[in-house]
Amino acid sequence: MQPLLHDLVVTVAAPLSALSGTDGQIRAAGVQGAFHADVRVLSEAVLRLDGREPEPVGHAETDAGTARFAALARRPGGTDVRIRRTRVVSPTTVTETITLSGGAAGRATVTLELAVDLAPLEVVRSGGTGTPVPPRRAADGSLVWARDGVTVTAAHDGIAQGGRLSWPVTLGPDETRDLTVTVRVNDPSAAVRPPVRDHDWSPARVTSADRRLDRLVARSLDDLRALRLSDGAEAYLGAGVPWYLTLFGRDSIWAARMLLPLGTGPALGTLRVLARRQGVRVDAVSGEAPGKIMHELRRQKFRPAGAGPSLPAAYYGTIDATPLWISLLHDAWRWGLPAASVAELVPALEAALGWLADHADPDGDGFVEYLDAGGHGLANQGWKDSGDAVRFADGRLAEPPIALAEVQGYAYRAALDGAALLDAFGRPGGDRWRAHAAALAAGFRARFWVDGGYPALALDRDKRPVDALTSNIGHLLGTGMLTAGEERAVVAALSTEAMSGAYGLRTMSAQDRGFDPLSYHCGSVWAHDTAIVAAGMARAGFGTAAAALLDGLLSAAEAFGYRMPELHSGDARGEYGRPLPYPTACRPQAWSAAASVLMLQTVLGLDPDVPGGRVRLDPLPGLPFGPLEVTGLVVAGAPVGASVDGSGATLEGLPPGLSVQ
Repeated sequence: MQPLLHDLVVTVAAPLSALSGTDGQIRAAGVQGAFHADVRVLSEAVLRLDGREPEPVGHAETDAGTARFAALARRPGGTDVRIRRTRVVSPTTVTETITLSGGAAGRATVTLELAVDLAPLEVVRSGGTGTPVPPRRAADGSLVWARDGVTVTAAHDGIAQGGRLSWPVTLGPDETRDLTVTVRVNDPSAAVRPPVRDHDWSPARVTSADRRLDRLVARSLDDLRALRLSDGAEAYLGAGVPWYLTLFGRDSIWAARMLLPLGTGPALGTLRVLARRQGVRVDAVSGEAPGKIMHELRRQKFRPAGAGPSLPAAYYGTIDATPLWISLLHDAWRWGLPAASVAELVPALEAALGWLADHADPDGDGFVEYLDAGGHGLANQGWKDSGDAVRFADGRLAEPPIALAEVQGYAYRAALDGAALLDAFGRPGGDRWRAHAAALAAGFRARFWVDGGYPALALDRDKRPVDALTSNIGHLLGTGMLTAGEERAVVAALSTEAMSGAYGLRTMSAQDRGFDPLSYHCGSVWAHDTAIVAAGMARAGFGTAAAALLDGLLSAAEAFGYRMPELHSGDARGEYGRPLPYPTACRPQAWSAAASVLMLQTVLGLDPDVPGGRVRLDPLPGLPFGPLEVTGLVVAGAPVGASVDGSGATLEGLPPGLSVQ
């Protein structure tokens, strides 16, 4: 079974992460350990003093890559020893500094038991362990573990016996002593690399009457800096720790899109990295097709133990990454991505539109749909990609091929966004794609709406509407595909207690048979999903409904120490007084962290059109989160400040040629 991790302490500097108990100990159980690019490079690091584990007192996470653990070794005669254990993670190292102090003189022996199993991530995720690797002692006294091209080295200032390090220590009165171990990873076969330069977005600062927003943005930006990866040249955001710290098309795209208010750098890096791996051939096993944007990248074939999909190292089984890539390019252009950078990606844009025209609708019914033709990939290929995610209201599973509601909205938006880019850069085809979008909207209107007065989650293989009420339909808001009346109906459906009665928007209505507040996609709450829907509500003119969803997320953020997990429970707000964690959720997660910036953008109502010379600033009605000041926004490459209070809203620092509408 997948090990639980909700109560572990996570430190990360991608592609390296470390997960331990709250006492700082890394034990050979579950998902504890240090991981580098899908391999566990440290499976045990257990500290003892005189043969006994210290008693934990507390811990604190200084930043995404640093954690401190306080403990006490109690001994007879008033010779107690205080222990502070500081863990610092960099992209290639984990450094442990053990600081001993006491109020009286005394002797002690400190030991640190180290073990390495080099277990593949999919083995750990299935509840398994790897075969222990025996250490050898190098000429300089460091310990070395090596197998399958991965080398782990532990440099230390102690005495090594096998995998055990020891330090005989004598402490004088009020004296302190530092002991240090640095574990370094050499992994030339890793599929991902550390970022080649510092983060490429502005360090925004937020000051508001509701300090939850300030704290969430600050913590999220720190986590996002730690999740940055590269292909050796361009940076992008790894999806999340520990399961998805790699390139994920959909996740990396959404995270970059949400970060556009802080600069176009993350978008450009993501666009380039994915364009380099754009599909060029038809392959049923990998899901690759010409022009298609990939789903995920691994070091080798991903083979989980027992049942479950078996995915190639480069896997393309996603139905939405390609239209989302098109819209990311368009939105980055509107935010001020230089024309030369956009122009270099126009061939990839045309290839992506080619996939939308030639491969996205295999049966020709006018809708974008998916089917795992290889038989070993993901059964569901939208963002809700668990096997039971697509259900009817009575709980029955829908059979593929499946056409998801939100994917039709993404495709509609991509057609219009692609047309605008083709026109702007002197390429043919704009009218064709505007006609394509109009036909898709008409078909959706005719086929997707159900008796409850809202769009279906999907159409199944028999073209029957899958009538569960889900958050998916909220992604249609603000796309332009729905009429004003249809948007009003969607907002009404999503604003009910059954959908919005948790800390954020539930993924499925509590009135549907498949609902489970601790399921992965059928009743839980995802921060990115809620933020996307709230942004759509605000764009469609439903600011009060948007503010209610954002308030739920801020309450959840406070409960999770402002490090938003991948998802949390969909229990009603009054059930436990706080959201329950989803026990195997990634934390930090890129699009959960980036959602804080989208929330900020939604509150401000900020939407630039740099090529058109316009910037919209339309704060949520009544400013539900109080007076607000933001520095570090970026429009057209220029730093911009925003201020909203009872007297109105202003932008300062807009470059020449842009005006606020």
